[in-house]
Amino acid sequence: MSKLTHIGPDGTPRMVDIAGKAVTSRVAVAEGLLQTRSETIDLIRQGTKKGDVISVATLAGIMGAKRTADLIPLCHPLPLSGVDVEIEIDENIPGLRVTATVRTDGKTGVEMEALIAVTVACLTLYDMLKAADRGMVITAVRLLRKSGGASGDWVAEGGVE
Repeated sequence: MSKLTHIGPDGTPRMVDIAGKAVTSRVAVAEGLLQTRSETIDLIRQGTKKGDVISVATLAGIMGAKRTADLIPLCHPLPLSGVDVEIEIDENIPGLRVTATVRTDGKTGVEMEALIAVTVACLTLYDMLKAADRGMVITAVRLLRKSGGASGDWVAEGGVE
């Protein structure tokens, strides 16, 4: 197992020092699922009293990625060059599949930003749909792939190429 980089030699939490690292192009892709009832999918297609839930959740995911350093104590604030959040109805779940792609040119990766984007989008969907379906489940939030940096490229088993 690799050394935990956010724990100092004395066991205390620390922010990793990235001063000596090179700036590289970095990309991370994450996904998550919101399992719903089939009736909830029908409601999404028709539109809800709260508006277009997919558009609102997309914006929330983008905003979440931008605020990651405010939410995760040891994350570096990063200048993001792009955040894309895609939300698709997936009848096989049944529910919604949320995918976030985050890009930067920086000294550290954007995996946490992609994971936060997915999670915030899923939570926003839950909030907007809970009046119709309190039994929804947010599940399978995971990193699909990342590129850039000293550790190179990584793809999850069963992830996107």
